[in-house]
Amino acid sequence: MLSLNRSCFPLLILLGAVPVMAERANFETLTLASGFNKATAIVRGYTSGSYSLSSLANSDRDKRPCIGYGDPNPDHILILENDFPKLALQVNSGGKDTTLVIRGPDQNTIRCNFSASDTQDARIEDEDWKAGRYEVWVGSMAAGQRLNYRLSAQ
Repeated sequence: MLSLNRSCFPLLILLGAVPVMAERANFETLTLASGFNKATAIVRGYTSGSYSLSSLANSDRDKRPCIGYGDPNPDHILILENDFPKLALQVNSGGKDTTLVIRGPDQNTIRCNFSASDTQDARIEDEDWKAGRYEVWVGSMAAGQRLNYRLSAQ
């Protein structure tokens, strides 16, 4: 039995180095079902980190660039209990320059945006959101910049 444990030790070290899908988010989870109350579909957090969000994807499915800096772990988990034909996520940081990266339930559907308007806050409005678990990163344009924000679903 002892020799079995010794032979498994290198394998255990190797397995410990393999990245896994993020199980936890830095901040609150947002769960939405059809007819959700927009007034309460809000989560809060702050940007931080020097992880380049373009490491997740260079661009999204519509060829928009994925840019900004944040944490390697998602800031929020978005749970859609059913399909949404149209959905928008809006960052409100008081007009600071924010970015958004959202990775869909299949791990291949990426949505990105930044500086949606003169307010500088990012917004993603898109169609055909499938039910499931989404990972959401809210980033800043400068590495290590801490910006408090609210993220709302509309």
